Amino acid sequence: MDKQLATTLFESLASGIRLDIFRLLVKHAPSGLVAGEIATALALPPTNLSFHLKAMTYASLINVTQEGRYQRYRANLSVMQSLIDYLTAECCTGNPEHCFDSDKAASCCDSGPLLSST
Repeated sequence: MDKQLATTLFESLASGIRLDIFRLLVKHAPSGLVAGEIATALALPPTNLSFHLKAMTYASLINVTQEGRYQRYRANLSVMQSLIDYLTAECCTGNPEHCFDSDKAASCCDSGPLLSST
C-alpha cells in the first residue's frame, strides 16, 4: 500500500456514516449484507445510503455483487488488512509484532491517553 491509497481510504472513512457502514460490514463478514439490510440496521434513507456505498466501492473499501435484483455489499478485508499493515509497518522501530502485545508496546511506544469513544 502506498501513501496515496492510504489517504484515499482514510478520506472515505472520515465520514461517520461510512465508518458505521464499514464496521457493520466487517461485523457481517464474509457474507455481507444487501443494501436494505444496511439501511435498516443504520436507519438510513436509501438515497443517502446509495451515495455512501458508491463512494466506498470506488475507494475499494467494499465490494458489491449482484444477487438477482439485490446487490450484496462486503467489506474488503484484504484492503483493511493492508491499511493496518501500512500503519504498523514502522511500529516499535520496525518491529510491528510488538505493537499488539500491550506489555511490549508500552515499553517501546509513548502511551498517551486513549481517545474517548463518547
